[in-house]
Amino acid sequence: MRFYTSGGSSGSSAFGASGSAAGAARFFETAERDASKLVSELLDEFVERYGGSRDSIGVFAAPARINIIGEHIDYNGGKVFPAAIDKYLYLLIRKRADTKIAYDDVRFPGKFEFDVNDSFSYKQENDYANYLNGILSMMAKAGHRPSRGFEVLMFSTIPAGGGVSSSAALECGFAWAVSESFGFGFDRVEIAKMGQRSEHEFMNVQCGIMDQFIIAVGKKEQAIVLDCDTLEYRYVPLALGDYRIVVMNTNKKRRLAESKYNERRSECEKALSVLGPLAGVKTLCELSPETFAKHEKSIADETVRRRARHCVLENERVNRSVAALEGGDLRLLGKLLCESHISLRDDYEVTGAELDALYEESIKVDGCLGARMTGAGFGGCAIAIVKADAFDRFVAQVGAEYTKRTGLVAGFFACSAGDGVIRIR
Repeated sequence: MRFYTSGGSSGSSAFGASGSAAGAARFFETAERDASKLVSELLDEFVERYGGSRDSIGVFAAPARINIIGEHIDYNGGKVFPAAIDKYLYLLIRKRADTKIAYDDVRFPGKFEFDVNDSFSYKQENDYANYLNGILSMMAKAGHRPSRGFEVLMFSTIPAGGGVSSSAALECGFAWAVSESFGFGFDRVEIAKMGQRSEHEFMNVQCGIMDQFIIAVGKKEQAIVLDCDTLEYRYVPLALGDYRIVVMNTNKKRRLAESKYNERRSECEKALSVLGPLAGVKTLCELSPETFAKHEKSIADETVRRRARHCVLENERVNRSVAALEGGDLRLLGKLLCESHISLRDDYEVTGAELDALYEESIKVDGCLGARMTGAGFGGCAIAIVKADAFDRFVAQVGAEYTKRTGLVAGFFACSAGDGVIRIR
């Protein structure tokens, strides 16, 4: 899977004249303290870079996401249980009088310029602009091309490449901003589908739809149980009482996620080619655990069999987790998270030493009900359900042990379920 990652910074105003890294860090901190102050500073930054006034600048935001449970089954017809979270990518946009398109980012280097009449194609040197141009390409295929040029400035509080879907936030936030600014009228589900099509057709990444879907249709204080095969979904209150979801970032640079993602998809397709005709199913996650147990020995390759086992049992864990949350049984939910991690470690083999360390150290802490990796794996993030008054102790204990084991410093934050893509002004 591809991730929205870069490094460095440029700019002025809120950063000081040179756009130093220290200045960027101070600016980044305002996002956590005061969203209204952040938006005001971003408006000033936009004017500093592009000129003009604040009057016609639109401000949009797209969230990060966590997947509570249901990993690596969105592309196998399974159900997933994600939530948008209160970490946002902010996108400012203003129409121009000509046909020029300008992209810039507060924290990452690289200002890009195009024209609305361009025939967009993926080019490695275009870096993050590929995600935006991919959306414009999908809009053009749907018969919608902006009538004028526009300027964009972005700023994100989402950890890039951390497994909470910064790239999907970029795609869906930009799609929503362009659609709203030019009156295209795409609804939220269409925005999600457009983001996935862009990944498939423009970025050449065969991702599932979960990330784009939850980022487009998420609601505050709600998770979503989504059937990735039919796109049927419903909201489930994320009522955790005295507990919080804590996101833990390994801060390990991903090296294997994309290649192993494609490898796992291929292995699942091999499993389905055997089980599909035997059980009369079109996706692995249509299989019940009982039906899978009946036919699993038909898969000669033990590795392929384990991949399929993860998919079938993970889908069942999603159903049980939704019921546990709706029934207020947080201890069962935590237990299911642990079972999910073990399955991802042993049967799907996508965790790695860093994610395993976070999982193993988390479940040792009093006040933690359960933990697991989330996202593509091989780095990125894990989540844990932790009692609110144990948060500081949890961070200190897990952080110290993680560093001892890996030599890396993990990042931690507690989060709440936030809204999907929104227009701020």
